[in-house]
Amino acid sequence: MNKRIESGISRRTFVKAASTAAGSLLVGIHLPASSEQKKMPLQQTVMNSFIRIDNDNTITLLANHSEFGNGAYTIMPMMVAEELDVPYEKIRLEPAPTRPEYYSPIFREYLTAGSVTTGSCWIPLRTAGAKARAMLIDAASKKWDQPSETLHTNNGRVFSENGQLSANYGDLLHTIHAEGIVPPEKVALKDPSKFKILGKPARRHEGSSKVDGSAVFGIDIKLPDMLYGSIARCPVYGGTAKYYDTSETLKIPGVIKVKELSAGVVVLANSYWAALKGRKALKIEWVEGANSSLSSDLFFQEYRDLAGKPGIVAENIGDSIASIKLSDNVIESVYEMPYLAHATMEPPNCTALVTNDRCEIWSGTQSQSNDQKVVAKLLGRPQESIIIHRPLMGGSFGRRAAKSADFTVNAVEAANGEGVPVQVIWSREEDIKGGHYRPLFVHKLRGAVDDEGMPIAWHQTVVGQSIMEGTRFAPAFMVNGVDLYSVDGCLQEPLGLFPYGTSYHIPNHRVECHNPPKIGVVPMEWRSVGHSHTGIAYECFLDELAAAGGKDPLDLRIALTKDNPRMHKLLKLLKEKSNWLKPIGKNRGRGVAARVYSVSPIAQVAEITMSDNGEFTVDRVVCVVDCGFAVNPLGIEAQIEGGIAYGLGAAAFGEIELQDGQIKQSNFNDYNVLRITQMPEIEVYIVSSDQPPTGVGEQATTPIAPAVVNAVFNASGKRIKRFPLAKSGLKLV
Repeated sequence: MNKRIESGISRRTFVKAASTAAGSLLVGIHLPASSEQKKMPLQQTVMNSFIRIDNDNTITLLANHSEFGNGAYTIMPMMVAEELDVPYEKIRLEPAPTRPEYYSPIFREYLTAGSVTTGSCWIPLRTAGAKARAMLIDAASKKWDQPSETLHTNNGRVFSENGQLSANYGDLLHTIHAEGIVPPEKVALKDPSKFKILGKPARRHEGSSKVDGSAVFGIDIKLPDMLYGSIARCPVYGGTAKYYDTSETLKIPGVIKVKELSAGVVVLANSYWAALKGRKALKIEWVEGANSSLSSDLFFQEYRDLAGKPGIVAENIGDSIASIKLSDNVIESVYEMPYLAHATMEPPNCTALVTNDRCEIWSGTQSQSNDQKVVAKLLGRPQESIIIHRPLMGGSFGRRAAKSADFTVNAVEAANGEGVPVQVIWSREEDIKGGHYRPLFVHKLRGAVDDEGMPIAWHQTVVGQSIMEGTRFAPAFMVNGVDLYSVDGCLQEPLGLFPYGTSYHIPNHRVECHNPPKIGVVPMEWRSVGHSHTGIAYECFLDELAAAGGKDPLDLRIALTKDNPRMHKLLKLLKEKSNWLKPIGKNRGRGVAARVYSVSPIAQVAEITMSDNGEFTVDRVVCVVDCGFAVNPLGIEAQIEGGIAYGLGAAAFGEIELQDGQIKQSNFNDYNVLRITQMPEIEVYIVSSDQPPTGVGEQATTPIAPAVVNAVFNASGKRIKRFPLAKSGLKLV
C-alpha cells in the first residue's frame, strides 16, 4: 500500500451546510462513477457518504448501507473515526435518506448487497474523515493564530503544539462558518502503520443495544393508533380468492376490518394476535390457477433432461468435447440442489402510513430505492413523496432485497385508505411457504484426466431458473443470454461484471447453461447467490477428478492455482494450518473446498466423524481467507462463523419441496436450521495483505458444503450428489 494516498475529489463535490439553530456542519463526499471507475472491480468502486458534526461535539454518519448482521454499522464508523481521530464508538449512525445522492455507483441505486460495503467504503469514508479533520485543524489554526502544521488531533479534540490550547470539534464549528473554511482538494490518508482503529478487533457498534434489548428492528416499530395486519395467502403460487366469509372473523375482539390485497385477504386489528386469530377464522374459497400441478420432482426431471442437451455457451476454452471424446479416463456426474428458504430470524415485516400527500414506510430493507420506486408506482405518486425509515434487521441473506418489494407492498396496500399506520408481519409459516427461494438447480459434469492424473478437460451444464432475467438488473447481469449468477463460480475467466474466475486452470474448459422459464415459484438471491450451488457441483466434481487421477485433492488444487498467487498462497497456508498430512483416524474424514466470491479467495478444510448408520458430526472447520486489508478482524471471524453455520445447515437438511403447487415445509420443525449443538469448532486464519479490503459477508457459505461432502467421501467412500445430505440418508447430529 502506498505511503501516501491522495484523492483528487473536487471541492465542488463536497456539501457544506450550516444550521443557524443547531450550529452543525455537514461534510459530504460524493464520488460519481466516472468511466474509469466503472471499469474497476465492483468492490473497489466508490460510493456516496456524509458526515455531520454538531456543536455539542456529536458526530453522525449518514449511512447508506443497511445493517442486518453484516457489520456495516461497525466498519463504516471505524473508517471515518480512524482519519477523524475519534473513538469509533462515539460516531452515531443515522440511515441516509432515500435520495439519488446516496445511491451506490456500483448498483446505481440505494442497495446493500454483494459483500461490497467494506471495499466500496474504504477510500471514500476515510477521505471524508480526513477532510473533516483538515477543516477542523484549519479552524483551530485561525482561531489561535498558530501554524496548522504545529497542531494535532486526538480523541475528538484539536491541540496546540505545547498542549496549552485545545478545543473539541464542536467548539470549532463557529470558526469554520465564520471563516468560510472549505475542505481541501487533496488530503493525505494515514499510512496503515499509523492505524489505531482499522485492522484492530472491534466489537459491534450496535451490539450492546441488541444485548440489552434497546435495538429497534422493523418488528419493534410502535406508532400511535397503529393497526396490525395478517394476510391469508393462497397456498398455491398465483392463486386468488374467489370468495371469502368474514362473519366469524369480525366476531373476534380487536378485529377492525377485512379487505382484499394483491397478496390475498388481510385482517386488520388492534393487535397482531387478534389479526392472526381473525385470519385463521376466515373461510376462503381459492382459485388455485395454473400452478396447482407444479412439483419439485417435475422440475428435477425436466432439468435432468435439459442437462443432457446443448445449452447457451457461457465459456469455451480449448476443446473440452474433443478432449473428453479422446480420453480413456472420463468421469460423469449429476449434482442436484433443491429450493432453499432464507429463513431469517426476524420474518418479513413492514409498517406503512399513507396520507394525502405522502407515504411513510418503516421497513428493514436492503433495497430502499427499489422499494421507493415500486410503492410510488403502486400509489401513482411522485417518488420523493415516499419516505422510507430503515430500522435494524434480524438477518436477510438476500431476502430483504426482493425486487418485488413484496412485504413492503403488503403493508402499503393494507394501510392505503386507513389513515393510520398499519404493520403487516409475516408469520414463520407465511415466510417458509410463501417466500422467494434460492432456485432449484441441476448440474451435469463430464471431465477427463491425462496420463499424469491432471484434469485435462471439463464440461459443465448448469440448469436452473434465472434470478436476473426480466429484472431491473438484467442489462448488467445477462451476458449473451447467460445469467451470470447461474454460472458464477463455474467460469475460469472473468465475465461481464465479475472480475474473477474459479482460480483454477484446466486447459479445456466449457460451461453451458439452460435457464428454464419462471413458473410459479419466485427465484431470488440467497447468501453467496450462484456459489450456493455452483460451489458444490464444482468442488465436489474436482474431488472426483482428483480421485480418478490418483491425486491428493488439496495438492491438486495447489497445482491448479499456480497462476493465481493469492489462492495458491492461501491453499498452502490451509494445508499447514489444517494439519492436512496428519492421519485422520478411523471413521473420520477430511475434505477441502476453495472458492473466490466477490474477489476474496477463501478455502476450508472440514473434519467429520461418521457412524455406520449414517449419522455424522462436523468436528472441526479450518478456514483461511484473503479479504485484502482486514478492517475488523473480529467482524471477519464473526461473518465466517455465521457463513459456515448457514451453509452447513442448508447442506445438511435445507430443502423446500413443491408438491401440487404447494410448499410442503412450514416452520423450523420441518425446515431445519443448524442447532448450536451441531456447530463445529472453527479456526479462522486471515491472510495478512496490503491489498484493498474486499467482502466476507457471503464468502464462508460457499466452501463449507463441498468440504463436508468431500469429507464424507474420505470417511466412507460414498459420493453425495443429491442435496440436502438428509436426502441421501445422512444425518447431522
